[in-house]
Amino acid sequence: MNRYSILLICDTYPPVVGGSEIEAQRVSAELIRRGHRVLVLTSGGPPMPPVANWTDPAGVPVRILTRRARGRAKDFLFALRVALALWTQRRDYHIIYFLMQGLHLAAGLPVARALGKPIVMKFGGSGVIPLMRRSRAGRIELRWLRRWARRLMVLNGGMMQEALDYGFPHAQMLWMPNPVDTAEFRPGTPPEIADLRRRFAIPPQALAVIYTGRLAQEKGLIPLLRGFAAAARDIPEAVLLLVGDGPVRPELERLAASLALAAGQIRFAGQVPAAEVALWLRASDLFVLTSPSEGFSCALLEAMSAGLASVVTNIPANVQLVEDPVHGRTVPAGDEAAIAGAVASLLRDPSARARMGAAARCRILENYSSAKVAERYEALFAELSPERAPAPVKAAAL
Repeated sequence: MNRYSILLICDTYPPVVGGSEIEAQRVSAELIRRGHRVLVLTSGGPPMPPVANWTDPAGVPVRILTRRARGRAKDFLFALRVALALWTQRRDYHIIYFLMQGLHLAAGLPVARALGKPIVMKFGGSGVIPLMRRSRAGRIELRWLRRWARRLMVLNGGMMQEALDYGFPHAQMLWMPNPVDTAEFRPGTPPEIADLRRRFAIPPQALAVIYTGRLAQEKGLIPLLRGFAAAARDIPEAVLLLVGDGPVRPELERLAASLALAAGQIRFAGQVPAAEVALWLRASDLFVLTSPSEGFSCALLEAMSAGLASVVTNIPANVQLVEDPVHGRTVPAGDEAAIAGAVASLLRDPSARARMGAAARCRILENYSSAKVAERYEALFAELSPERAPAPVKAAAL
């Protein structure tokens, strides 16, 4: 098998928590495990370690290009150092992989083009291309990507349509999902679940509905709380676990206090260590994700891998994973009554939850494990290599 050297450039990286950041780490770690060389270039500042060269807990080598600069100055400095690194390390890598847009993309693309290196880019979420079109720098980046990038990767059909509407050729586009560690995110055994519930103070008889992620406006959490409350008034065993933190937590706490539920039926667990997220999922009965927009939710992947049925909004990012009623239920964004009905119906039907959870786990194992996604990357890199491999990736797999 061919071995490739990849320079992966992303503005932020774990321990910063986000879908693109998690993907960067998981893909890099799996490619390294399979014998490829990956170096991540990223910016610094808390919570990144205050060093220039770092090997992360997953074994990925990371070069942190900015450590003290903040704000706009940091963006400019990171962009300049990306361009410099592309030039000075030009003999050390075969392929340049931009994972996020920004000034570093504008600075790095001309250098990559001048060096004749294959360029690939992945858009991090729905709405990114329309957002880029609203700024002069973004329009320049899009124009250069259309001319110079060998492949442009998207996460869902909505993003694909955004790219086509801008004018990217269909043959340039590639669907590339995010991966999940299926060994870490797995169903729990009954004794394990009982132990975890004691550890997390979840009553053994509770029907635990879980959300994992940032508590942010764009996640549609107000309709979730109201919809859950409507369901929970008739199901006193129901509890909603919000695992994560963010700017709207105070607003959500005030709303939860006003919903006239029993104490503890809506619980704010706060930010937990990354390694504990899988444990919270194992201790739960049902996953919910009611955001109006997603790229390709790592949280949903993780929940499905853990064997949970889910209630999700019927947006392109989610329906490519959750088929209603095979893996869970889909609801319109913002529809509190639909959320309440879907949550209540699944909490009352343990056999349906078990069936959907098993189907969800099977779907992840067959398509979205770290190994499966790494195979897609290897096929892409083989296509870009001067020594073409016999099986190129299909342009659009959506």
